[in-house]
Amino acid sequence: MYRLLLSLVICLSLAPATARAADTLTVYTYESFVAEWGPGPGIKKAFEAECGCTLKWVGIQDGVAILNRLKLEGKQTRADIVLGLDTNLMTEAEATGLLTEHGSALDGVKLPISWTDKTFVPYDYAHFAIVYDRSKVTKPPASLDDLISGDSAQKLVIQDPRTSTPGLGFLLWMKSVYGDKAADAWARLKPRILTVTPGWSEAYGLFTKGEAAMVLSYTTSPAYHVIAENSDKYAAAAFSEGHYLQIEVAAAVAGSAQLELARKFLAFVTKPGFQDHIPTNNWMFPAGPTTKPLPEAFAKLVKPSKTLLFSPGEVAESRKAWIDEWLEVMSK
Repeated sequence: MYRLLLSLVICLSLAPATARAADTLTVYTYESFVAEWGPGPGIKKAFEAECGCTLKWVGIQDGVAILNRLKLEGKQTRADIVLGLDTNLMTEAEATGLLTEHGSALDGVKLPISWTDKTFVPYDYAHFAIVYDRSKVTKPPASLDDLISGDSAQKLVIQDPRTSTPGLGFLLWMKSVYGDKAADAWARLKPRILTVTPGWSEAYGLFTKGEAAMVLSYTTSPAYHVIAENSDKYAAAAFSEGHYLQIEVAAAVAGSAQLELARKFLAFVTKPGFQDHIPTNNWMFPAGPTTKPLPEAFAKLVKPSKTLLFSPGEVAESRKAWIDEWLEVMSK
């Protein structure tokens, strides 16, 4: 009888730990985030050590595709967290009714703008930029006007604004500078565009393989080549009109069976355990504190003279019309 009771006590004492260990948090994010060289593997290891759970990444093409997937799945989504949307998608994502408040104080968040949103947690940021190959472009464009009117033999790769957050960011960059004349600006730029890819990874891959002289990326992208490859072959062009800002965010799914764990993860997002993996794995500026200062290469990056940014509400109201305008030009 004693042995039976002892066995029962042991089983009951182990049961909660076993259940916690079996908890799985499913995070939808973009493919480059979970790549072997991306921040995903390191973040997974750090969070699992803290939570005693399993963190499961689901890689989806790009940020806009993550939102599209969430909309398609609706309340049946397998996601507990979506990570990889940005400010341009926040209003539209919140309008689905599928997300819930993060419940974190966000005291340590540091961004170029103030942040008070109760649903979305920022985890990194950078300005978009045209990155060029120094061996092919000896006189880089100094403005969007220069880019549009430059040598059409020097090709540019961009991303599709319907599926890619960088692609959408460039669309908004063009719109913020040219306004009602954006369609004309796209028509003049079109001869320089080699191709439009679904996401960032495909575009940057074509660029580094030498298929194009320029690519839409980030002011932070050259830091990768300096730090990881000890190469200054690639640089970002500084544009006189300013650069459009991207702030990437994460949010919890309201219907998650792991909501408590999801909120624990969102609190973790702004801490060093997560943020340490952002500068030299996601190649963006961290949105929270890191255990070490940023590498010296980050201090030498292009510093935009002006930050361009539409509010999330403005983007939600006009995104479809602006994309339709772009499609009309690009399809001719």
